[in-house]
Amino acid sequence: MLEFDVDGLHGYDTGGSDRLPVIYHHGTPNLGVPPEPLFADAERLGIRFVGYDRPGYGGSAPDPGRDVASAARHTARIADELGLGQFAVLGHSGGGPHALACAALLPGRVRAAVSISGLAPYDAAGLDWFAGMASPAALRAAAQGRAAKEAYEAAPTEDDPGFIAADWAALEGVWGWFGTVVAPAMAAGPAAAIDDDLAYVTPWGFDPAVITVPVLLVHGGRDASVPSSHSRWLAAHIASAELRISPDDGHISVLDRAAVPALEWLVRSR
Repeated sequence: MLEFDVDGLHGYDTGGSDRLPVIYHHGTPNLGVPPEPLFADAERLGIRFVGYDRPGYGGSAPDPGRDVASAARHTARIADELGLGQFAVLGHSGGGPHALACAALLPGRVRAAVSISGLAPYDAAGLDWFAGMASPAALRAAAQGRAAKEAYEAAPTEDDPGFIAADWAALEGVWGWFGTVVAPAMAAGPAAAIDDDLAYVTPWGFDPAVITVPVLLVHGGRDASVPSSHSRWLAAHIASAELRISPDDGHISVLDRAAVPALEWLVRSR
């Protein structure tokens, strides 16, 4: 995999000029390395994975105060560097909102977008945003501002990630890959994750309702990290969205069941 740097961003590219470029948006806290468990199916489907570390993570320079919408600017710069005119986007967990930002703000370049286990806007009308979260304390602290969030991260905590048995089983299988991107992100300290959480609970910088390109929203029905009510809200407010709920899955296990079909959907939507 090619790694490169441009304008303070560190990127990753599996290559293949004749393939459909899919730019991957990572969760919190992760690096932006595209998901290795999907590489074999990406090869089969003719997909070229591209990713980048969001500012503050891995090799990318910090950008305190960034909002979710900034992902569109960063993604466009990564695509420009690689000579990609049009592309699709895929985000998991906290990467979901960042993928939707690209769909909203780069409609001439983004062909289609997938959000798996993703968040809805914090100001989503009619949505009880924290309801169903196993451990909302970190995001509640962010909602009180940077000082409160930094104080929260400075105190020893053991937050429940909200994983169900199927999630732990997935992490013992191929999705143990997450350890290779979460561990180095956490080892670098909490600054980038603080920026992420603040971005989630402040105005995103775009309205998901303006999205017109095809969107696929995928969620586990038993997800207690980001409850499926978030994707249900998004589906009700994005006219071009298709919603797929996997009733017995959680935040990670949904990837076992739904990630490859999501890639197949992207190829059909190209």
